[in-house]
Amino acid sequence: MAAEIHSRPQSSRPVLLNKIEGHSHTVNAAVLIPKEDGVITVSEDRTIRVWLKRDSGQYWPSIYHTVSSPCSCMSYHHDSRRIFIGQDNGAIVELLLSEDFNKMNHVKTYPAHQNRVSDMVFSLESEWVVSTGHDKSVSWMCTQSGSMLGRHYFGSWANCLQYDNDTQHAFVGDYSGQITLLKLERQTYSTITTLKGHEGSIEALWWDPVQRLLFSGASDHSVIMWDIGGRKGRTLLLQGHHERVQAVRYLQLTRQLVSCSADGGVTVWNMDTPREEAPPWLDSDSCQKCEQPFFWNVKQMWDSKTIGLRQHHCRKCGKAVCGKCSSKSTTYPVMGFEFQVRVCDTCYDTVKDEDRTALATFHEGKHNIAFMDMDPSRGLMVTCGSDRVVKIWDMTQVVGCSIATGFSPR
Repeated sequence: MAAEIHSRPQSSRPVLLNKIEGHSHTVNAAVLIPKEDGVITVSEDRTIRVWLKRDSGQYWPSIYHTVSSPCSCMSYHHDSRRIFIGQDNGAIVELLLSEDFNKMNHVKTYPAHQNRVSDMVFSLESEWVVSTGHDKSVSWMCTQSGSMLGRHYFGSWANCLQYDNDTQHAFVGDYSGQITLLKLERQTYSTITTLKGHEGSIEALWWDPVQRLLFSGASDHSVIMWDIGGRKGRTLLLQGHHERVQAVRYLQLTRQLVSCSADGGVTVWNMDTPREEAPPWLDSDSCQKCEQPFFWNVKQMWDSKTIGLRQHHCRKCGKAVCGKCSSKSTTYPVMGFEFQVRVCDTCYDTVKDEDRTALATFHEGKHNIAFMDMDPSRGLMVTCGSDRVVKIWDMTQVVGCSIATGFSPR
């Protein structure tokens, strides 16, 4: 059952509208039903539930369906009312919802993986279900025949997935921190490129096919924007979380990015503003400011009769510096650093007060957020996680009025 919290926004932060409780284990995915006051959830307790809002303002389950293995992920296609459920045993179950959302029929079971299914996407255009799993593979299967069309293996767990319907390109994030771009065909595939930038496992991906931007969240607490359409290798680093980022969603109309982390943090990034790329870290055997040797530079230490210093890096210029030459820290939001980071003394003097103006807002979901879904047309967000609670939020006061109307502020 669910409790109604608020009926309308009260301030410029996410407003908790409802809490849905009743699962006996982790809720791995929750999806808002478009044009309906409803939510679909899947859980480790092996249940798929459809929750509809009643006249009392509370959500009650209209469907309670149990499967043979814990449910790990979900892909819901509203126009066809088809639900694909990834399971811990590696299988994918296809179900069909009735028009009144009160009945669910089994359609097909796909033997997609040998281990837990981590993510999946259903493409109506190609009639494929593309999925990733902890068997270190991505597979794509035909939903008409139920047959396997292809599979590609990685060196580590394949954690998350995004798919471009027009070009049949798949983006796969893995446990090693890499994102692999694949071109999928019937019975074959080709590897296009590998994106490297994170220092931890990729936890979430979001693909915007209009601007051709890919967003990735990782266990290194950061988000990276990859400008795929620009074809110049442009990337923007965004650091505004204290825990691993487990959900990302880009709102194309308002040019905002919403990211959620394991500690319940919800960050809304303004992407409609000029931003700078963070520089690569430079390598050096001595401080690039005072030229004192680092502790591994034995020759210079011996020649100068000095003790080697620890190496640091300035986040603004990327130079290798010692602690004495980088004793200060500052925020620098234009480069994605919303929290204090180390900079060299020279760069610190160039940062003006207006350069420290935040380009993101920070909010608390007050529960572990393992998955997030949004309905931009209504300004709603749903979050779920290991605390077995599903929360429905009103985001209209956070992401701008255009989210509710569907019109761009431009």
